Amino acid sequence: MSPAKSFRDLIVWQKAHAFVLEIYRISEGFPKSETYGLTSQLRRAAVSIPANIVERFRKRGTRDKVRFFNIAQGSAEEVGYYLILINDLKYAETTQLQLQHDEVSRLLQAYIDGILRSTRKVD
Repeated sequence: MSPAKSFRDLIVWQKAHAFVLEIYRISEGFPKSETYGLTSQLRRAAVSIPANIVERFRKRGTRDKVRFFNIAQGSAEEVGYYLILINDLKYAETTQLQLQHDEVSRLLQAYIDGILRSTRKVD
């Protein structure tokens, strides 16, 4: 498998970007009273996931690469809570989004693990 030439080649970015598109789609139906509350927070946290993957792409050092994936993980966890809240408030059914969220979270961890493994081999 050849190295990624662009962040767009990364499966984790592709999945995270698709997740954000679904977040935007589902949040369009939230009550207008949530525009500056939950809708804004949810979208901001969701966008942060692929944005941090993009920012990490050109970083050279292992610590920087892992740090940006870890920031993306934090944003993913935040979105995970919002999905619970959205479901509990009955703003939307979030089962499918939860599955996408879980996949993105697993991929982020796999990329971190891979980076750490590859640097241990170099040492």
